[in-house]
Amino acid sequence: DGKSALLLEVNSQTDFVAKDANFSEFANKVAQIALANNTTDVVAISGLAYGDGMSVEEARVALVQKIGENIQVRRAVLVQGDIVATYAHGIKIGVAIALTGGDVELGRDIAMHVAASTPMVVNPTDVPADLLSREKEIYAAKARESGKPENIVEKMIEGSLKKYLAEVSLTEQAFVKDPDVTVGALVKKAGASINSFIRLEVGEGIEKKEVDFAAEVAAQVA
Repeated sequence: DGKSALLLEVNSQTDFVAKDANFSEFANKVAQIALANNTTDVVAISGLAYGDGMSVEEARVALVQKIGENIQVRRAVLVQGDIVATYAHGIKIGVAIALTGGDVELGRDIAMHVAASTPMVVNPTDVPADLLSREKEIYAAKARESGKPENIVEKMIEGSLKKYLAEVSLTEQAFVKDPDVTVGALVKKAGASINSFIRLEVGEGIEKKEVDFAAEVAAQVA
């Protein structure tokens, strides 16, 4: 109904499998099932009916056996609002955004911007206080290294913080399609406001094991 969207991350071990039609069909079907059941809990999703008398988990196991590579449903996020738009950049980045006012076309443009610019929050006021405090300490240390008077140092810190907030806040970023306009100004002109957004990138937050091939061979020989 254009008021809800679900982003689902399903991991494979290689890009080759990620482009496989069987894998894509599984990922898309599980996303639809999760959305229909209004759940983002991965354990709950695994127990839902997949079809052909199988649960999602049973279908996953069957696919693993067929493809010969580990596949995991990692996470899901639900976005709801008056107007919800989505954008997928290939098969690795997905964005969903909720607006009040405006239309789906505007939402898609902003979702595309989010995919490219990776904002942290919607508005500057949404940046967590502890993170802001940490950034301020870093800027203060750098500014004081300049040896300038304290009143100048304070202005340098203030300027650095303002720049940081503009970089991480969606509404303050220059719109990718028209850098002369901020996303906030674009949305305001359309009589809309941004409620929330989610940006998922495949594999983010997963520690990749670094393998020293020479050491591995030496260990096997030993």
